[in-house]
Amino acid sequence: MFSSSVEKFSDRIPQDYRALLHDFLSSGQHLPLIEQLAHHENEARLQYPDEIFPKKESVFNALVQTPVQQVKVVLLGQDPYHSPGLAQGLAFSIPQHIPTNSRTYPSSLRNINKALFLDGFETLPHGNLSSWAEQGVLLLNTCLTVRQGNPHSHQTWGWDLLTDALISELSKQRAMIWMLWGKVAQRKAELISPNQEHLILKASHPSGLGAYQTHKPFLLKGDLGSCGHFKQANQWLIQHACSPIVWSSSVF
Repeated sequence: MFSSSVEKFSDRIPQDYRALLHDFLSSGQHLPLIEQLAHHENEARLQYPDEIFPKKESVFNALVQTPVQQVKVVLLGQDPYHSPGLAQGLAFSIPQHIPTNSRTYPSSLRNINKALFLDGFETLPHGNLSSWAEQGVLLLNTCLTVRQGNPHSHQTWGWDLLTDALISELSKQRAMIWMLWGKVAQRKAELISPNQEHLILKASHPSGLGAYQTHKPFLLKGDLGSCGHFKQANQWLIQHACSPIVWSSSVF
């Protein structure tokens, strides 16, 4: 039987995702994990009220903005941005008001813009990726909270067990596209159901100089090319009678 803290924690997850995760959320095996997550988050927010990102009401924002039945693409991130004012519960996304030429504009988004341009799309006018989420791109971090200035600080809480369960169950629903950028995301490939004809796209993480590294770089050195994931995703969607994603405001 759920404790009140566990019930409150689970209630923050949208109803359609709660149904998807029913076995995970209700089984005796996983109940201790949910209690642990609820305890860790409550304690951290009490101890560091302004240093846990994103805000409590935005932790499950990716699930709120992209319902289960609308998911066409899953773009996996790691943990939220750990600098103030950036994390909003959507992987790679930041608030719209932050200028693209600002020092706080993340390198991941700068490189995503380069990849979009190299794929034949306009660059993003801002870093808020809500329009992607509304079109069926689930912008899911594998860890859903972080402490200010401390990347990966909540990796031991157990968020990955929750998001692993979500990835596994979601992949059983129907064929979709999986964008796995970086080692953390690519480790999740083994969770994706082999019984669906998914398109799994892998590349290095788009942050910093890492975007150019590994044998599957996100960007080619000299910005002479990209992994091509945005173009490949739309081609796959069209082939499967789905609307392509409008990655930016216009295409040239």
